Amino acid sequence: MSTTSSAGKPKKRSWLDYTRAFGRAHRKAKVQLDSSMPLLEHLEELRQRLFKAFAALVVATGFSFIFAGQLVDILAAPIGGRKALVSIEVTENMAIFMRVSMLRGFVLAMPVIVYQIVRFVLPGLTDREKRWLLLGVPFASMLFFSGVFVTWRIMLPAALPFLMSFLGITTQVRPNNYFEFATSLMFWIGLAFEMPLVVMFLAKLGFVKASQLIKYWRYAVVAMAVVAAVVTPTVDPINMSLVMLPLGALYVISIVLATIAGRG
Repeated sequence: MSTTSSAGKPKKRSWLDYTRAFGRAHRKAKVQLDSSMPLLEHLEELRQRLFKAFAALVVATGFSFIFAGQLVDILAAPIGGRKALVSIEVTENMAIFMRVSMLRGFVLAMPVIVYQIVRFVLPGLTDREKRWLLLGVPFASMLFFSGVFVTWRIMLPAALPFLMSFLGITTQVRPNNYFEFATSLMFWIGLAFEMPLVVMFLAKLGFVKASQLIKYWRYAVVAMAVVAAVVTPTVDPINMSLVMLPLGALYVISIVLATIAGRG
């Protein structure tokens, strides 16, 4: 590259000019790289946290293979045990084995998954917020397990007789259909049981207030109805109420916890 002198003749750059230009470009690139390093570091940490959570899920699922048979018996109890199920596909039983093992693996890995999420967000919190979040890790696992237990012990025994006797038609239940219905319901109800803990933490951070939850309770009821319609296999009032009643109770508990967090 060349420049033009006052006489109109091109003037060649010296090696010193090229060295200075290279130095300016290097400093500019270094500034841009330094400014992007925090983002790259966060992405790398997120990758590591996701990998550890996934590894915990894989290990827990593999461990659950040992007890898959016993777990199938437990989950099939609300419908009358294995003898009440009729398999019509070659791979159906294997699919059930994997589905049940993954559900148990997710329950067992829940503390590790929640801990990895907590560790990722901790650097941006104050010491007081960190203590609250760390205390919430065991409660998150306990709430998820409580949701799974309530589904198995109360919701399924109440919903199955109604669904199977509807219209008076004899129902031969396929294992794949039953376990897909049961495990999906357990999973989503288990996540729904995390609502009080999530609301309490958001209230502690100042994102929500108990007064707001009370003010917009009508919108919350509509949201619960939508969730119930998505989670339940039918939209009849009986099955929807089986989901909405626990959600309503959890919403009331969330208001109480938000009040406590707002005062703390």
